[in-house]
This record gives sequence, C-alpha cells and structure tokens, in this order.
Amino acid sequence: MEKISTALPSATVSAALAKIGLAGAQRHVFLCVGPDCCATADGLATWEVLKARLGELGVPVMRTKAACLRVCSGGPWMVVYPEGVWYGGVTPERCERIVREHLTGGRPVAEWVAVERRLE
Repeated sequence: MEKISTALPSATVSAALAKIGLAGAQRHVFLCVGPDCCATADGLATWEVLKARLGELGVPVMRTKAACLRVCSGGPWMVVYPEGVWYGGVTPERCERIVREHLTGGRPVAEWVAVERRLE
C-alpha cells in the first residue's frame, strides 16, 4: 500500500526520486557486497553486473548496494522485494541469470532461493 505524505518534498528530493525511478519501479533489489559475508571484491564484481544489466535492459527495478544484510557468511547476498526472495552466493554469473529470469521474467531462480519471506 502506497503511503501519501501531506508534506510536499523539495524540488531536490523530487528530482532524486524521479532519477531513481521510484514511480515506475516494480521491484527493489538489495545486494550485500561484504566484507563479512564475502570478499568485497567479489561483492563489487556482482554489483557491477547487476547495475550494468539492469541499465542495459531498462528493467524497472531499483537497486541498493549494502555493506551488510546481517547474514555474515555465504554471500554475496541478494534480496528482491516485494517477493522477499533471498539469494546467497550470488556470483556475477548467477546475477546474470537472476536478472534474466527473476527481475525481467518474474520467476525466481528456484534452485538458488535460500528463503522467501514477503513483507506486507
């Protein structure tokens, strides 16, 4: 459910929200890039693939790079909302498939789903 604020955002905030594509976003992806769950270099390599592929495909997905999703092993970790799908061990190659099948096609990659917990 979308909440409507009675306070009007400033022009700067409105421009930032437009830039990230909030109005048209269908999903929000968080990717932990380490250093606790994985080597930071591995997390950042996966982040670069995620960022590039979403941009190339024009997929209406917001993305957030995180330093910790509090699962401090088996990373990089990715969580996709609104479905609440958590993926562990997301390599650049796995990220490609997740973008293609889940973020573009709407079907989670079942064999890599660690847990699914929709938040409502």
